[in-house]
Amino acid sequence: MLPPALTLLLLLGCLAAGSGTLSQDESQPTTSDETVVAGGTVVLKCKVEDPDDSSLQWSNPAQQTLYFGEKRALRDNRIQLVKSTPNELAISISNVVLADEGEYTCSIFTMPVRTAKALVTVLGIPQNPQIFGYELPIRETETAQLTCRSSGSKPAAQLRWKKGNKELQGGAPEVMEDSNGKTFTVTSHVEFTVTKDDNDVEVTCTVDHESLQNSERSTSQKLQVHFKPTATIEPDPPYPREGEELRLQCEAQGNPIPQEFLWTKEGSDVPLNLNTNRVLTLPFLNKSDSGTYICMATSTMGSVVVRYNLDINDASPMSSSSGTYHAVIGGVVAVIVFLLLSLLIVLAHYLIRHKGKAWPLPTAQLTGWPLRDRREKAAKSLSPMALGLFLIAPCLLLSVPCSSRASWGLALPCEAQVFCFHGPGAAGACWAWSMRS
Repeated sequence: MLPPALTLLLLLGCLAAGSGTLSQDESQPTTSDETVVAGGTVVLKCKVEDPDDSSLQWSNPAQQTLYFGEKRALRDNRIQLVKSTPNELAISISNVVLADEGEYTCSIFTMPVRTAKALVTVLGIPQNPQIFGYELPIRETETAQLTCRSSGSKPAAQLRWKKGNKELQGGAPEVMEDSNGKTFTVTSHVEFTVTKDDNDVEVTCTVDHESLQNSERSTSQKLQVHFKPTATIEPDPPYPREGEELRLQCEAQGNPIPQEFLWTKEGSDVPLNLNTNRVLTLPFLNKSDSGTYICMATSTMGSVVVRYNLDINDASPMSSSSGTYHAVIGGVVAVIVFLLLSLLIVLAHYLIRHKGKAWPLPTAQLTGWPLRDRREKAAKSLSPMALGLFLIAPCLLLSVPCSSRASWGLALPCEAQVFCFHGPGAAGACWAWSMRS
């Protein structure tokens, strides 16, 4: 059993040890690691609960003192004092460069000196990517091989490809360290088979990196794809008729656009024309022009042949429903005209047989005349009227629409314009002539 004096000494020693441990925890400074983008600003904070009447100090990775309390120790205008109290020392470093990366030390000069470390990580911003490997236009069905490269990223960036709105799967990226030993250059390759639909489509390479935050760095390359031509023949007017002029235009598409056109007629070995004019003109159509016309459009990517069938006998094509409609209208009009003509003939015949009753002459002219003279006078007066009625009949016929006259099989000019004039005392006269539109 220990003597009482020794027991008391051991108890005091334990109390002193416990008191020293508590004091050491309260005097230990604390810091935190920071990440900053190159060119940005980082703030370093050091805190302590019990400064024990000592000042805090910040040192850089080279162990150079930056600030001791409120006093600047290193002449670097990028480094500024943010806050200085007995319990906290905060400084800022602006325009951070890659060389600023490393461990910064916060110290408090107690007995013994206590320190805390803060790791500053500087992110290297990747440069705008560049696309290589595309120089000349690509032919359809060939394989495009493109390369994208971006330097200056830290850590190494990620590259991704898009063609239009479609993602492309690139190969495994190649990562190389830059000459400064801190940043990296990343290279990515992509291959795909080209179609004519890729013409004028943009292929985009985009850099993904944490330093870019919400911004994006990308570059695009527009594809130029050469493909075989296609063509159609457009007639003007769409429904040609005999006697009219017809223009056949060979509308060609392709890359490059065809510049050479050869017109021929099926069954004939003689070219109609061979030049850069894509239009074939037939000035005055007749039935001998009927047949199949061929246009061959040629570019450096090849030739395309298109055909157009011309049938002058089918000069005015119309749908079956439209033809039925015009036939019905023509039949109705034909019946009306026939009834009118019949009525005119009956009326004229009736007036001739009832001369004095149907068209009485003025009383002043007939008073005192014998009955025979009155009948002769009435007959003479009725003759111009009957003639006028028969002259009006062709006017009515010519007034019928052209489509209806054609459905009757009447060979009357479709452009006929009718003018009828009526003179006093007679039915008048009618003229009709054809005028080309």
